[in-house]
Amino acid sequence: MNIAGHSEATAPRGLELTPFRGLRYDPERVGSLASVTSPPYDVVVRPDGLHHLQDADPYNIVRLILPQADTPEIRNEQAADTLRRWLAAGILAPDPVPALYVYEQQDADGDGPLQRGVIGALRVSEPEEGVVLPHEDVMDPVVADRAGLMRATRANLEPLLLTYRGDGAASEAIERTAKLPPLLTTTTEDGVRHRLWHLTDPAELAVVREDLAQHQALIADGHHRWATYRLLRAEQPAPGPWDLGLVLLVDTARYPLRVRAIHRLLHGLPVADALAAVGDLFRVRHLAVSLPEALEALGEAAAEGNAFLLAGDGDFHLLDRPDPALLARAVPVGHPAAWRSLDATVLHTALLDHIWHIPEDSPAHIAYIHDTAATVAKAERGGGTAVLLHPVREEVVRELARQGVTMPRKSTSFGPKPASGLVLRVVDI
Repeated sequence: MNIAGHSEATAPRGLELTPFRGLRYDPERVGSLASVTSPPYDVVVRPDGLHHLQDADPYNIVRLILPQADTPEIRNEQAADTLRRWLAAGILAPDPVPALYVYEQQDADGDGPLQRGVIGALRVSEPEEGVVLPHEDVMDPVVADRAGLMRATRANLEPLLLTYRGDGAASEAIERTAKLPPLLTTTTEDGVRHRLWHLTDPAELAVVREDLAQHQALIADGHHRWATYRLLRAEQPAPGPWDLGLVLLVDTARYPLRVRAIHRLLHGLPVADALAAVGDLFRVRHLAVSLPEALEALGEAAAEGNAFLLAGDGDFHLLDRPDPALLARAVPVGHPAAWRSLDATVLHTALLDHIWHIPEDSPAHIAYIHDTAATVAKAERGGGTAVLLHPVREEVVRELARQGVTMPRKSTSFGPKPASGLVLRVVDI
């Protein structure tokens, strides 16, 4: 999607994160803070998940980020009306002074990694500036949908997730803030504890601003919302409130994200047929082992080259060592070697296109699923084929993004993703 932005004849600028008056739920007016939160809008994809969140609390944020009505225009006006009513009733209220917000996620039992970052209003920039790096393409209808919602509500309803590599003064300021009493603490039903602090001290804000100005960020989650920010910015005269967009910035030098693969479920293709079509174009090994053992074997094979696990017939089948002649025919030239050697690239160009003849953009033929066990179980129940992938390292994604190269569709899943509903940004406040 090509969006014309504002031209700026200035020296290159890094990340510019601005304090804002966060809009937050009044904990005295809702059932609980956990009951009004939601995963990001694009994670709440099934009707049962949507209905569960709607039933959790009449003020759940999903009523703003995914309003339900017959047309986009009615949905957007419904969300705007809901936001106005909640503001008038004090369900949501702006903080008294602008702030950055330190945000932390960790399993409530203390196990697992700690993720900590800072939420603020980031200057929206164009890809050619090299400040915010996308690694996925976007679909124009999705951008149009999000833009309509943001125009109607005059708000950024949920932060997108960006990463940078710093380990410097900004992270030190974030950690100092996290030693203070938090604004809120809540544990969501997935067992994750969320804590939020406001950072308002002028000296600390200056430290964060000066450090971030030296860095660029990678979009980990939220490509469509970032493209929406760019679209809204291009529509207005500068300067204006859409010059900024709500983000969570995480320093992965200090707080590494989990990078998981997104698996494929191939409807209507039994495993036996999938293997027969592969023939001798890959080395195929049958593994009568458990899922964890099969994933371990996949990781070992992926360290040597392209590798995939097929499942759905009760066992696992490891595909690796693709025929070089197949790759030469199937994988497009004109891309960096790192892109041509990605598992997702080989999957889509060699396996899906050349061998199985399955269109990647057809929901009738292929589903994209994050959970490994669920992908296998769905394949076994439906008689299809699960294709399991090994995760791509963040450094590979970042380096390709620096080169301006987009990844194949659904190559990575970064997490944990920030909960929606803990802090919002209304552009007119």
